[in-house]
Amino acid sequence: MESDVSANSRLTIAAHALTWIGLYQRRGHEVATSEQIATSVNTNPVVIRRLLGELRKAGLADSRRGVGAGWMLGRDLAAITLLDVYQAIEPGPVFALHRATPNPECVVGHGIGPAMSAVYDDVEAALRRELAKTTLEDVLRDVLQAA
Repeated sequence: MESDVSANSRLTIAAHALTWIGLYQRRGHEVATSEQIATSVNTNPVVIRRLLGELRKAGLADSRRGVGAGWMLGRDLAAITLLDVYQAIEPGPVFALHRATPNPECVVGHGIGPAMSAVYDDVEAALRRELAKTTLEDVLRDVLQAA
């Protein structure tokens, strides 16, 4: 079991959790616990709670406290795209430039930022376009076909 989630698996785990909740609700349950979801994901319930907290802020998940506490969808699976999930949990760009400014006196140091930014902007746009094409309803359909 992982103690934390690596950046590149967060989208997968968030999509897994929301899709699982959607299927669980369709099977007649009102709310799912972090423990139940974590069992399916094979991770710690704390990891699930943190991710679902971020998804709740974006309106993709909701929670109930007290008796019968748990998680539910904030919107129907058909109304949640992978881009919605991605934007909720990955606020920054996919790739970043240097943390410290490169040497502007160096020809490469001077030009690397603009050169890489152009490529990264295209990659980011393509990523968003592709993620926007798939809803969690599509994901659930493919999951159920694979089963």
